[in-house]
Amino acid sequence: METTRYRTPRSKAHERRRVWQNWDGNVTARPVRDIAPTSVEELRAVIRQAAEDGLTVKPVGSGHSFTPTAVTDGVLIRLDHLAGIRAIDRAAGTVTVEAGTRLKALNLVLAREGLSLTNMGDIMEQTVSGAISTGTHGTGRESASIAAQVRGLELVTADGSLLTCSERQNREVFAAARIGLGALGVVTAVTLAVEPLFLLTAREEPMTFDQVTATFDELHAENEHFEFYWFPHTDSCNTKRNNRSAGPLAPVGRLSGWFEDEFLSNGLFQVVSSLGRGVPATIPAIAKISSRALSARTYTEIPYKVFTSPRRVRFTEMEYAVPREALVETLRELKAMVDRSDLRISFPVEVRTAPADDITLSTASGRESAYIAVHVYRGTPYHQYFSAAERIFTAHDGRPHWGKLHTRGADDFAKVYPRFGEFTELRDRLDPDRRFGNAYLRQVLGD
Repeated sequence: METTRYRTPRSKAHERRRVWQNWDGNVTARPVRDIAPTSVEELRAVIRQAAEDGLTVKPVGSGHSFTPTAVTDGVLIRLDHLAGIRAIDRAAGTVTVEAGTRLKALNLVLAREGLSLTNMGDIMEQTVSGAISTGTHGTGRESASIAAQVRGLELVTADGSLLTCSERQNREVFAAARIGLGALGVVTAVTLAVEPLFLLTAREEPMTFDQVTATFDELHAENEHFEFYWFPHTDSCNTKRNNRSAGPLAPVGRLSGWFEDEFLSNGLFQVVSSLGRGVPATIPAIAKISSRALSARTYTEIPYKVFTSPRRVRFTEMEYAVPREALVETLRELKAMVDRSDLRISFPVEVRTAPADDITLSTASGRESAYIAVHVYRGTPYHQYFSAAERIFTAHDGRPHWGKLHTRGADDFAKVYPRFGEFTELRDRLDPDRRFGNAYLRQVLGD
């Protein structure tokens, strides 16, 4: 077995009093203690001390969750110093990383080592533990979320114990803690499946809404990774098909890449989004122009350069998973709702898919799923839009993304997650005093 080890320099643990805010700015925490442990042992001691002092504990990552899952008025744990690659095991096809490692850093190391994750989401600013704990996903016919690629993890529980979990060890904890919502403990390390680096050919092209929805089943079946964006107030969509390729490498040209990925998708989009927020009446006209701005293109690159994109325009988001077979009807209802309303929506609606998995509270647990994500520009009123969309998603047996806005509660989840009771019973065993509890977990898990 060949094993490669990396280390990230650590600095002395420090405690600070300050306000924590998420990426969108819609969630704020004011903890009594704000601590960045420099080792797992220090983290265990912090949790034991919090228990003695009667304080709750919540870890935070990069703050890319829109829900208050990380909010605490007790002890806030920053995982910045618990970061780095512990080991690469080529024989087993795994990489073990510390929980605070950013996906961007992980992808860079893996590519340098000739390795890659099988699938990933469309941004890579999150920490590994934050991404798996909230169910971050990309799109895939057969390859699932990042959490579904986990082969093992370490977890510090409420009494300071360190559990090692996998299919062979603490299996019931492993089944739940891969998407644990921070309710079962603090993840300190994650072992992920990896494979030899491969190439993807991305084909992006515009299609009409009717074309995409009429042929969705074929597009999903014919492509390893298919996704599309619908531009509200138009009949236009932009589609993306990613499939493995024998090469050769054919990246996007530097100038055209800057123009489409930076100037159009970030710089100009920031300007028009600001205009739309200030003058909502301009949004339908802007949407028609925006939907025609991106042209067809094809390129071949290593996975993370295809799966991920820079997202510099800040937004607020809701995303739901519905059964894949319900996707087209759900999306048509969403479009009809927007068309007959007085809403003005400047952000495209994103549609992705995932195969069924076996993770207790995964949005794809036990069923093939399609994801519909609705967004608004940061600072734009969203309640009317999100409430109307949520009613449609809920009517189609939808499950909300754990890290994105929703109004659902434990009674709802007990109905849409067949194994919901397994998770709450495990939580009762691992954290009976709710050391890792907060208002959001009371909402979604009950008390």
